[in-house]
Amino acid sequence: MEKIKNIIQSSIDVKTTILSDAQLLQTISDSVNVIVKAFENGNKVLFCGNGGSAADAQHLAAEFSGRFYTDRDALPAEALHCNTSYLTAVANDYSYDVIYSRLIKGIGNKGDILIGLSTSGNSKNIISAFEVAKEKGMITIAFTGAAGGKMKNLADYLVNVPSADTPRIQESHIMLGHIICQLVEEIYFADTND
Repeated sequence: MEKIKNIIQSSIDVKTTILSDAQLLQTISDSVNVIVKAFENGNKVLFCGNGGSAADAQHLAAEFSGRFYTDRDALPAEALHCNTSYLTAVANDYSYDVIYSRLIKGIGNKGDILIGLSTSGNSKNIISAFEVAKEKGMITIAFTGAAGGKMKNLADYLVNVPSADTPRIQESHIMLGHIICQLVEEIYFADTND
């Protein structure tokens, strides 16, 4: 029982640190605003991650393309790993390191947003995707752990959760992602209903 309580407390501690980090909270607010602006300009939001972070990327993309709290139109968002035929062909024929960058070359447009989730910030395939996104004039948002890894230098917005513990980082990624989805939905659809 004590072990369970300690794990829960560890998750709470990370979130408490986030709550007192004015810079990180400002980054979340800035991310909301830039996503709203992208949607208003007819752009899309693309997500990528690996393993649990791929599941989180897919989850957050669905919050935009489906719905979060309100009945409303779908927003153009998708997770890049969902086409398994593409994923396995490119990984087999080229390299797993280019699965996302190759797709960004094909479907990314100036003004689109690429959100990459990597607890280490060092996932090669996401770094490559961020590099191509930069070349195309896309906006990059990195969800990482405390250090930010190599992604921090490629991110326009760095959401670096103050932890080095993968499960605690991922729990906070979903919390912060949900906050972004909720606020984008509220602001964007308030603007479109005026």
